[in-house]
Amino acid sequence: MPARLVCCGLTTLDVTQVVDRLPAPDEKVVADGLDVTFGGPAANAAAVAVGLGVPTTLVTALGTGALADVVRAGLVAAGVDVVDLVPDVPGVLPVSTVLVTRATGERAVVSVNGARVPRLPRPGADVLTGAGALLVDGHHADAAAVLAAAACGAGVPVLLDGGSWKPSTPDLLAVVDLAVLSADFAVPGRVVRDGQAVDALLDEVAAHGPRFVARSAGAGSVRVRRTGADGSTDRSWVSPVAVAPGDVVDTLGAGDVLHGAMAAALARGVDPLDALAEGVRCATASVRHPGARGWLAALAEGGPAAG
Repeated sequence: MPARLVCCGLTTLDVTQVVDRLPAPDEKVVADGLDVTFGGPAANAAAVAVGLGVPTTLVTALGTGALADVVRAGLVAAGVDVVDLVPDVPGVLPVSTVLVTRATGERAVVSVNGARVPRLPRPGADVLTGAGALLVDGHHADAAAVLAAAACGAGVPVLLDGGSWKPSTPDLLAVVDLAVLSADFAVPGRVVRDGQAVDALLDEVAAHGPRFVARSAGAGSVRVRRTGADGSTDRSWVSPVAVAPGDVVDTLGAGDVLHGAMAAALARGVDPLDALAEGVRCATASVRHPGARGWLAALAEGGPAAG
């Protein structure tokens, strides 16, 4: 059987428009690019993993309605197997509005995330059957915690996509093996301004349980902290290949690509540090293409997308 990945977390409907600049207050600007598709950290990661050849199941909340139908169809077209925890509940799917600045590829995002999703039923642990890894994104925390605890008990590595600190983060960290944090991730009351503060952040997160903690930094190097079997601490960096500013098309979802590619590698049994390097490589390739998954089309055609 091929390696298989399970992702648990947020799915959204993303409405993305490309603009020359962000509007000022009370100003209207005209966009010359529009895309309506599914998004969300776990959903994007799942599609990335499938694009890299790893069969993937997404445990999420879509519900019913026209918007949910659009998203469900997109996920199916991407080859993702979907377990919808609230298949009969209307109006729960979050919508994200994304403005991408053409010259820089930078994006501005407005989203309700999982605020409209009711308390979710517990997913069955049988969804992990045959899984080589589990990715959780910090959303739908109760469902994620159930699967993470089951995965830990079965010896399946659990990767947290740490986009931001949430009230449930400490409980989730206690049942994950690896945590890769965004550059925006911070513990409440702590300020991360330099390398020493980054190491302190990694130490604090590791104290909650993960043996492997890393923090991305946009186009910069990813700082890594690993705990050895003897309790020793090893620190290192994973550096991406530089991308010329003029080659950056869209940074949207680059973090999701990193996590999805890393999780796919973990599912194949790759060492965590090498899996992280694979995630960084794919994320760097993705910013040369529009959207979180635009580079996958070039990859499927044998182009330089993942180079």
